[in-house]
Amino acid sequence: MRPSSVVIFPWCDLKREFCEGPEIVVREMAARWTLLGLLAVLAAGAARESVLNTCMDGKHHKTEPGSEDDLHQQCSPWKKNACCYTNTSHAAHNDQSFLYNFTWNHCGIMSSKCKQHFIQDTCLYECSPNLGPWISKVDNSWRKERILHVPLCKEDCETWWGDCQDDMTCKDNWHVGWDWSTGKNECPAASKCQPMKMVFPSAKLLCEKIWSNSYKYTTFTKGSGRCIEMWFDPAQGNPNEAVAKYYADAGADFLPQSLLVLLFPALLAALL
Repeated sequence: MRPSSVVIFPWCDLKREFCEGPEIVVREMAARWTLLGLLAVLAAGAARESVLNTCMDGKHHKTEPGSEDDLHQQCSPWKKNACCYTNTSHAAHNDQSFLYNFTWNHCGIMSSKCKQHFIQDTCLYECSPNLGPWISKVDNSWRKERILHVPLCKEDCETWWGDCQDDMTCKDNWHVGWDWSTGKNECPAASKCQPMKMVFPSAKLLCEKIWSNSYKYTTFTKGSGRCIEMWFDPAQGNPNEAVAKYYADAGADFLPQSLLVLLFPALLAALL
């Protein structure tokens, strides 16, 4: 029979060295483990909220999302809550704009049916407040954050590829490797213009390679709640809000590094 001054807790089999001894010591250790659990729960909740309804640290993004009543054409679905300004939404529709001096017409004039997908891609990138779970830190002169592996709905990737397959391009990664000597993106000297279906033989390759893995091709369909929709009917609400919540709840993969750094001293102090 154990002395009455000794307390054994249910979890003692895992932490035997912390569980036997004077009652006051054991209860103090139990309180510390309880505090540790509470801090972990609070950290998970804070991490979840930090990636919802947020704007990335980019060249033209707002610091916080908010209403923009006059967002232009294909950017208009985000007007109730947007990370872009009205002038950004107008520039997104130009063949070459002040946003990045990037021209779609680097291998001849891009067709209107193809261009609408690149405009939509720009609107999603600049305006959406629902990309937080996929924001990643970078060290570029023009932005401090980017998106990585955003799961796009199958229909968006398939129609993007279908409408652009006969348009021309000279590169499979449009983020890097251009000749900027004229002030706009020109094809590098060693490249040649080809139909996009030759450069990107599938919808998956187009979605994933063209912006260096900003997007991820999925087999999820619109309305599934598991993929980001590049365009939606604002009258039906923003389906990407629920998608961001789902992935934010998915686990610690999305815990911001900065939060973990700040939390570690508190966790350590709780155990000492």
